[in-house]
Amino acid sequence: MHFHSKHIKDNMSAHYYAILKRFLFTSTFLIIGVQGISQYVPESFKKTSANLINAAPKTYQEIDAVLNSSRKDTLLMRYFAEATVIKGYLDGQAYALNQLGRKYRNISQFSKALALHRRALGISKQAKNLEFEVYSLNMISVVFRKTDAIKSSLDYSQEALELAETIKTPSIGLKRGINVSLNNIGNIYQILEQYDQAIDKFKESLKLDLEMDNPLGLAINHQNIGKCYEAEGKLEEALLNFRTSLAYNEQINSNRGRIICSYSIARIYVHQGKVKEALDILVPNLEAAKLLDDKDIIASVSINLGWTLMHLERYKESRRQLTYGLEIAKKYKLLSHMAESNKLLSELSVKQGDFKSGLDHYRQAKYYDDQISNDRNLRYVNDMIMRYENEKRTEQLEQLAEENENVKLELRRNRTTILIAGIAMALLMGILYILYRQYQLKNEKKLLTLEQSMLRSQMNPHFLFNSLNSIKLYIINNEKKNAVHYLNKFSKLVRKILEASSLKEIPLAEELETIELYMNIENIRFSNEINFKTNIEEGIDTHTIKIPSLILQPFLENALWHGLSSKEGEKNIVLEVGKGTDDGFIYISVTDNGIGRIAAEEIKKNKVLKRESVGIAITKERLSNFSRDYLNSFHLEIIDLHNEVGKSIGTKVVLQIPTI
Repeated sequence: MHFHSKHIKDNMSAHYYAILKRFLFTSTFLIIGVQGISQYVPESFKKTSANLINAAPKTYQEIDAVLNSSRKDTLLMRYFAEATVIKGYLDGQAYALNQLGRKYRNISQFSKALALHRRALGISKQAKNLEFEVYSLNMISVVFRKTDAIKSSLDYSQEALELAETIKTPSIGLKRGINVSLNNIGNIYQILEQYDQAIDKFKESLKLDLEMDNPLGLAINHQNIGKCYEAEGKLEEALLNFRTSLAYNEQINSNRGRIICSYSIARIYVHQGKVKEALDILVPNLEAAKLLDDKDIIASVSINLGWTLMHLERYKESRRQLTYGLEIAKKYKLLSHMAESNKLLSELSVKQGDFKSGLDHYRQAKYYDDQISNDRNLRYVNDMIMRYENEKRTEQLEQLAEENENVKLELRRNRTTILIAGIAMALLMGILYILYRQYQLKNEKKLLTLEQSMLRSQMNPHFLFNSLNSIKLYIINNEKKNAVHYLNKFSKLVRKILEASSLKEIPLAEELETIELYMNIENIRFSNEINFKTNIEEGIDTHTIKIPSLILQPFLENALWHGLSSKEGEKNIVLEVGKGTDDGFIYISVTDNGIGRIAAEEIKKNKVLKRESVGIAITKERLSNFSRDYLNSFHLEIIDLHNEVGKSIGTKVVLQIPTI
């Protein structure tokens, strides 16, 4: 669904326009989406979701009590999120989006995680659910901290903490929100190497965890306190806290927690000279981290393993592990790991006598360190921390003054004000409804026009006339077998085009079958000189992948009539279907060995009757419409192919189509 903002913004304020746009787009996207994934969701979960949505609890604890065992399953959370939109259950939608964000964060896909948490924040505000608003702010802060965006992380943590502390008697959910905020601020102190202040924050958070009997929070805070003590060189205190954290992680059966605690304990062992004991922990720990698929943890364990092997003078294995950790850190932009791995590689190179490599790695380590802790960033963060501490002291007085002012304002209200507000609201809702209906009618007209244009481009008279003339030639030449063969193909092609034109999307297998028929018919006019081949990458199920109907024909038509029609010699077209480089995409490429776009354009200029191609423009608009039902967008690239001496040897069209 697409908005023409210039038509709508003229008639209402930007604020209400944004609300309407978000509502219409999200609703349409998720209603279509839930039908698509419903077939993969167990009936038991569908029933659980329906019951939960009907009950419509508002707190995290109530929702999580039902969905805790399913919250790490992205398919189930997507289904639940989409189902909540259909029923208008905003609190459940905020919960599901935050769980999806946590899942992406834990596999280091930070941009996706950030987008999901921000959507959850907007929905929480719309639902006026303070608990989920605080939770979403904290999750955004964690993502920023994981990517070393310290300023943004602190901003969101402080906003969450200030918001939660506006409630005098916070619920369990808000207490947990306060806890997470304190923990995040402690982590920021830790990054700034202000370890005593960090420990104070973690211990403050620890008290709340004990009050709430929260073993996960206890595990996290003991782990963080241990890291601060380790940085201060207090190894015994650090080891005690790491072991305490490990015990809590065993209690809640957290694989992620076990791995983090284990490599932390191993690091202390290395400091204490117990290198072989550390190695015995780290080797199985790396395999467990790979199964967890958290890139941050994999990089940490691999770097620690490389460091441990260096102490055992197993330099070759050490370099392999440090390089592996560096590669992951670079790929996922984990700056602190990039700095640490380069420092250790510099030390290792010096030990092996390779001083040039050692200097190169040292320079890289210094570059990343400077990037992480530049002066402006540190000054900003310290100022923000001081500002927060000062503001907190006067917060209670300001809150009392604000409450007193609110009471005065309430007393000033009267029936006339309420009546005016009601009339204004009714008028506004009426305007919004009229605008919405106008938009619906305009969009329906646009979609109808687009589909008609698409059908005309597929069934243009020029193509029909020439195809039938070609078949007629077989009849005149008394080639009955060929005439019947191609007439059957032609009728089947026309039927498929007419059937597909009424559908928004079809399986890729049907589209490929239609294209095969189209190429067979067109090839008659080229005296069967066109060698058309389709290659499908192994593992791709063309029956389950959906694409817009009749989307590939314009590209093949261009290859035939602009690339190959004027070419002498062998004429080839290859259509390939493969998996995209990123998850959530497939690519379809059409490659011809024609004369190239530049030569084709020159020929076209000299023609008296020019063959205009509007199919590509229509196709792009249809792909844009199709992509709105997915998280990702389509991408179209047209590549001119050249040989070693720069001569044009054809054209390649690469189309990336989203699948999620």
